[in-house]
Amino acid sequence: MTQQILERVAGYERRFNTLFAEYFEAVSARLDAPSFSRFTPDCLRLLRELSLRGGKRMRVVLLHEAARLATDEPVDGLDAAALSIELLQTHGLVHDDLIDDSPTRRGGPSTYYAYRERFPAHPQAALGLTVLAGDLALALSLQALLEAKVPVPVRQAMVEVQTRAAADTFVGQIVDLERDFAAAPDEDVLHCVADYKSARYSILAPLQLGLLAAGEQPALFEKELREYARLVGICGQMRDDYLDLFGDAATMGKPTGTDLRDGKHSYTVRALLAAVDDAERHVVEAALGDPSCTLETIAAVREIGEHRGVPGRMEADMRRHAQQASAVAVGWRSRWREEAVAFFELLPLWSVERAR
Repeated sequence: MTQQILERVAGYERRFNTLFAEYFEAVSARLDAPSFSRFTPDCLRLLRELSLRGGKRMRVVLLHEAARLATDEPVDGLDAAALSIELLQTHGLVHDDLIDDSPTRRGGPSTYYAYRERFPAHPQAALGLTVLAGDLALALSLQALLEAKVPVPVRQAMVEVQTRAAADTFVGQIVDLERDFAAAPDEDVLHCVADYKSARYSILAPLQLGLLAAGEQPALFEKELREYARLVGICGQMRDDYLDLFGDAATMGKPTGTDLRDGKHSYTVRALLAAVDDAERHVVEAALGDPSCTLETIAAVREIGEHRGVPGRMEADMRRHAQQASAVAVGWRSRWREEAVAFFELLPLWSVERAR
């Protein structure tokens, strides 16, 4: 990324974090809940804490850069769209952590474990409140768009985009769980899961929302936007799977080998099983799905992968998909503004470099 683009990215992040904090102050005051309820404000507090522990806000960045494809003038509706995108992300994190039984998220307790700690004698209440917290985040996500100060047709189109993105993500979660019931899912299955579970709400929806807010009609460019999003989504999922085994635990702030212990048939597991001999396969398969798998075993699996050249092959695959995505973005130069096109051209390769 160029310095100019990095400065824009940092600016989006700073501005949105302030906006998000102000949003939660306002919504806490106006949410229609019975005056006697203590659980409702507590739920909002947990959603706020999780939401404000966010990272680089790349979905927000994509939204703003998508609008910049069409104009460098201020665009109404971007704040509402940004809130909607990040509230949908909060919804996904709450439910992800419940599905995965994850104790931590973003350097703090997951919503599920926060409720478990609060209600140790009532596990069903903790589970139910977690589900409802995620559902509330989803409802707030759509409400944010319904309140966007944009013409009614644009607002309706934006709500349709986000509703479809949410539905696609739910399907993605279903097929993600289904994937791990297969003995050896092929690459097409992994690509499909990455597309539905991540790319459509993290890449495609922000692109479409930004263009809609800027007065464009993304439906006219649906095929190429979807292809770009799919390829970037695949890169992102490959990177996450790669880092789970070959990343640095201290840098990531979480232990490696989680996917192995959880029995996830990730891109990394597929690459490992395609590269090993029979004895090494036994080590990998014994670790796969073993929640008590030791750090020493994870290290041994990592060593097998490194010996077999798996990290290099995965990096090459990521780079190949990133280059394909960049090539799609290059084709936008004849239609949209150069500086924003440059961002979308550089983004896929930048995401790959983050895998190192």
